[in-house]
Amino acid sequence: MHDTPIQFHRHIKKALKDDNLRSNLASVRDKFTSHRAASVAAYNVQGDFESLREQGRHIRNESIRDMPQLLQQFEQNAEAAGAVVLWAKDIAGAQRLITAIAKRHEVKIATKSKSMASEEVQLNTALQEAGVEAVETDLGEFIIQLDNDTPSHIIAPVMHKRRDEVAAIFDGKIPCDGDDIDALTRAARVHLRKKFITADMGISGANFLIADTGSALIVTNEGNGRMVTTLPRVRVTLAGIDKIIPRWNDLPAMLNLLTRSATGQHLTNYVSITTGCQREGRDAKNAYIILLDNGRSALRRSDCRDMLRCIRCGACMNHCPVYHTIGGHAYGSVYMGPMGQVLTPSLAGLENTLDLPHAATMCSACAVVCPVKIPLPDLMRRLRARQVDKTLRPFKERFFIKLWAFCARRPRLYALAAVVLCRLLAIAGGSSGWLRRLPLSSNWFNGRDLAAPTGKTFRAMRKDLGL
Repeated sequence: MHDTPIQFHRHIKKALKDDNLRSNLASVRDKFTSHRAASVAAYNVQGDFESLREQGRHIRNESIRDMPQLLQQFEQNAEAAGAVVLWAKDIAGAQRLITAIAKRHEVKIATKSKSMASEEVQLNTALQEAGVEAVETDLGEFIIQLDNDTPSHIIAPVMHKRRDEVAAIFDGKIPCDGDDIDALTRAARVHLRKKFITADMGISGANFLIADTGSALIVTNEGNGRMVTTLPRVRVTLAGIDKIIPRWNDLPAMLNLLTRSATGQHLTNYVSITTGCQREGRDAKNAYIILLDNGRSALRRSDCRDMLRCIRCGACMNHCPVYHTIGGHAYGSVYMGPMGQVLTPSLAGLENTLDLPHAATMCSACAVVCPVKIPLPDLMRRLRARQVDKTLRPFKERFFIKLWAFCARRPRLYALAAVVLCRLLAIAGGSSGWLRRLPLSSNWFNGRDLAAPTGKTFRAMRKDLGL
């Protein structure tokens, strides 16, 4: 995903200065969180959402444990139904397979349903270089493509833009008879309808791959997903191998978890399931399913394998205070927010993503709302520990941690250091009682102030209370 380090600090400095960005994010965040809360409450009237989460965790753990066998079962059943199953080891492999399919079938236009896997492998760029026009048909992704931008959220890619910004993007690029939401949506629909009809190839991702039927499932709130997977003569499904689930009967639980956690809906508008394809006769169509690894097998063998349970609902970022301060682009990756802070280092390499596991308050809101109970803060701590073991952290940071550890192992020295430091910080706070700058901590104070201590340590205050 990345062959150069992500410049996280440079990204967040830009994001922290963008008041418009935070305003846009806040308005959408409140809708996501309130809708999820209402949907969970509604489910609890007839069931128990926590029990449903536990069921989802069990299904996904089984999927991870039996992944090789389940993928083999999926391949056999999908091919028996008429699809061609191909395997992509990495980004280059996925690009090579899909562009080869396009050339074999003389594809000129490819319509795409929203797919994070296609973003991960930079598919649009590869198709363009192969002479294929790739058209995003999800409304949010369509706007992003028109603006030469990238998604800022995995389920709401354009949540960082206001309506007037979208109207400015449309202006001069596609005909539009107004700048209200209905007019903008209607203009996109008219423009995309021509692409749906003339497309030679449709490309989608998959929310789930069902092993015992060889089926691929996508959930959408727009009809574009069905246009993409049914109208073109060639259909390509690109999905990570982690999307596998064992059984058709697992779908009710997984869909309930996904839709309620993502958008707060009881059920999404469209649940589309494709199984095989007709490859003979006058109206023959061709179906290809590309199973993407790109580091997932290595992640399965690591102590962060729980991350593979992720069903890409976005709930963790919807409730993350850091994400809603800096937005998705600051993470420098296709996968952002708490899930991206674990997934991106695991797929792209820890050395290229040094700051991501640290971009968290550790408030655990992400773990509380995760529909499949991924312990995201614990996984971030494991990645931090791995960085320390590999001496990937900056020298200054490692020096002060060792200094703290040296003192912590010597109680008398630690107590003396606490007294001295507490008094010095109280003096630095002055009459205002606030610390706004300290040596070697400029980055920390760029976005916050810190209340100065009173000059007494916790132990001293405890003693004053007679405890």
